Amino acid sequence: MSSPAIQWYPGHIAKAERALTEQLKRVDVVLEVRDARIPLATHHPRIDHWVGSKERVLVLNRMDMVPTEIQDQWVAWFKQQGQRAILTDAQSGKGVGQLSQATQAAGSSMNQRRCDRGMKPRPVRAVGLGFPNVGKSALINRLLKRKVVQSARRAGITRSLRWVRISDQIELLDAPGVLPSQLTNQANALKLAICDDIGEAAYDNQRVASAFVELLKSLDTAVVLADRYQLDPKDITGESFLADLAEQRHQGDKGRTAHELLNDFRKGLLGNLALELPPDLPPQRSMEPESGHNKPDKPDDQLQP
Repeated sequence: MSSPAIQWYPGHIAKAERALTEQLKRVDVVLEVRDARIPLATHHPRIDHWVGSKERVLVLNRMDMVPTEIQDQWVAWFKQQGQRAILTDAQSGKGVGQLSQATQAAGSSMNQRRCDRGMKPRPVRAVGLGFPNVGKSALINRLLKRKVVQSARRAGITRSLRWVRISDQIELLDAPGVLPSQLTNQANALKLAICDDIGEAAYDNQRVASAFVELLKSLDTAVVLADRYQLDPKDITGESFLADLAEQRHQGDKGRTAHELLNDFRKGLLGNLALELPPDLPPQRSMEPESGHNKPDKPDDQLQP
């Protein structure tokens, strides 16, 4: 019997989406925040409708978890699509100064129009939109240089909308993560589960861990599993790998093993791994895990806007 489809649309998201629709009327700039590990799977299908004619800034957060060469490939790919992608790491603050500058620049046309009408300038009003757990609240705290909004690396922390004054130049609306009411693309839904971008109640850990192994094999990066667990998944299925690993580490407890495997990835213990590549690019092949994940760069959020 096959596992049920992954679906997650808690009541607080539906309620927040209705409130967000009203608040968007006041917004000048939309910061679309995506997970740098899965930039396509974390693209909300209604984002274009919400943005409309407003200015948009595309943010790829969690850059610290993706190899540098893949970061560069995504930036180049989005540039080909006519979008500038800003890479950020909300944990260390890297890229946050650049994000602040881009937000102000995107809103400058609003104040120019006010000036033309004889009105005084006002702070740019921005909103961070994206799936749950992509780091929107953590980015706001970095922009503020202090912890003002609740933030954690799990889905569903922010449940209501709140305006926050970032500076004399920027006001930002902290909004809950938004999801489609139906996750029709189940391949993307599995990636969201692997990256912890939806609630744990939505999926079966063993199924997701097995899919994670298969995904790494398809990307030619499954060597990281052999390196960490001394168990090569190359010639076996993801399910068999999970079962063998469970026997090796936890007396056959596949549930505990699946939880450990996924957490090792989410904490960066498998190295820096991209779970998506830009379309038309080859697989990553043999990629050495980067050592910088647990040693964040010096924050650049001291940059002047």
